[in-house]
Amino acid sequence: MPKLNQVIAIEKGTKSRSLQELTDAHHSLQKPTLLSGISRTYRPKDEEGEQLPPESTRVQLRSEEIIRQTTDSLVKLFDIVATKDWANCKAKADVVVDGTVLLSQVPATYLLFLEKQLVDLHTFIKKLPVLDAAESWTFDTSADCWATEPVQTLKTKKVPRNHVKAEATEKHPAQVEVYYEDIVVGSWRTVKFSGALPAQRVNELLARVEKLQEAVKFAREEANNLEVEEQKLGAKVFQYLFK
Repeated sequence: MPKLNQVIAIEKGTKSRSLQELTDAHHSLQKPTLLSGISRTYRPKDEEGEQLPPESTRVQLRSEEIIRQTTDSLVKLFDIVATKDWANCKAKADVVVDGTVLLSQVPATYLLFLEKQLVDLHTFIKKLPVLDAAESWTFDTSADCWATEPVQTLKTKKVPRNHVKAEATEKHPAQVEVYYEDIVVGSWRTVKFSGALPAQRVNELLARVEKLQEAVKFAREEANNLEVEEQKLGAKVFQYLFK
């Protein structure tokens, strides 16, 4: 008896080949010239009349023959898909992570769905924002996010000052140069907040999803290792259609 994974392995190729043959048959039957034939013989009006050779064109395609050929191809496809679908009703396996059964007796079709979803979840987790490693972060429960330690920075203001380069005389005014002096007028207390995640947390989530991906693949392989009972339904379908 074949196993489910063997049936699945040949299903795609069989389906592609059968549908191509069906398409080719359909296109062939749309060409009236291939289905038509003729036989003509010429008889002169009297014995002295011109003698002409007979003309004939043979029928190249016969609809019943095309139906038989197409049926033979599709019967195999119908049987393979039926065998797979009937087996999928019985194909089940446990998803085991670290020796513990996480999901019990999961159908093979759901395992395939789960495997595809975990690929998307892996991408999602890998793209999660990570806290800036250049900062030191602690969780602030009041803000419900991560925060840095407060940093004090001074606020300054430029104040103009006069510098007398030369005193005034009777003939010349004083020579004064204006310059600016930075005067501390206050201070800033800055705390940065972030809704990102620590790198350790993201790495932990990635490890979990990768471990689950591996467990689901093992379960799917185990489920698909089921020995199947071959189904022969295609002939019944086409006997009804074309009897």
